Amino acid sequence: MKQSIIQFIKNLPPVHPAGRWFVVIFFFGALLLDQFSTFFGWIGLILTVWCAYFFRDPERVITKREGAVVSPADGKVTGIREVVPPAELNLGKDKLRKVSIFLNVFDVHINRVPVEGKIIARHYVTGKFLNAELDKASEKNERMLLAVQRPDGVKIGFVQIAGLVARRIVCWAREGQTFERGQRFGLIRFGSRMDVYLPLDADIRVELGQKVLAGETILADVPNKK
Repeated sequence: MKQSIIQFIKNLPPVHPAGRWFVVIFFFGALLLDQFSTFFGWIGLILTVWCAYFFRDPERVITKREGAVVSPADGKVTGIREVVPPAELNLGKDKLRKVSIFLNVFDVHINRVPVEGKIIARHYVTGKFLNAELDKASEKNERMLLAVQRPDGVKIGFVQIAGLVARRIVCWAREGQTFERGQRFGLIRFGSRMDVYLPLDADIRVELGQKVLAGETILADVPNKK
């Protein structure tokens, strides 16, 4: 078993810097537990491996296709609807197409910007920690709302939503900052959801229940406005 765990660790992608302290804390906790009980020491080691697995940060191949909107998160597509976007995104009062992605505790939790452009809105809202798969999580849960404007003027909204287990939203993006498509901008610790708001003329490329990868899976094609 020990050899299997060591091999598993060797095959893990790099751990993102935001998670390294957690791995260190888990590891020293495992050493402490091992002083009292070998059994609990093993449990601590397994939890340490899981923590490293949770904060893994694999490289992704970002498409260069013009007009493509990539998934900002790993997970499963749980909703595709037409809704009025949250006022905090400053995307108007007309309906947009919303794609919801649910992340479980085994998904990669590093989030990536869906399109290239400048961050034009960033707004944090405190809230509850309901099951992130519920529709009302978009309005009730703790969340970070962001909007990015492409060079051609197209605006895309994306929202990090805390879930039942997730208790910490991390976002490095700041208003006025420019990002490349697929560039890392944050994470949500231990399970969560991501909502993406797209123009009505977006050609949706995913379907309900589909597994998506941040930075790689194309959620939609949005025509260039120039």
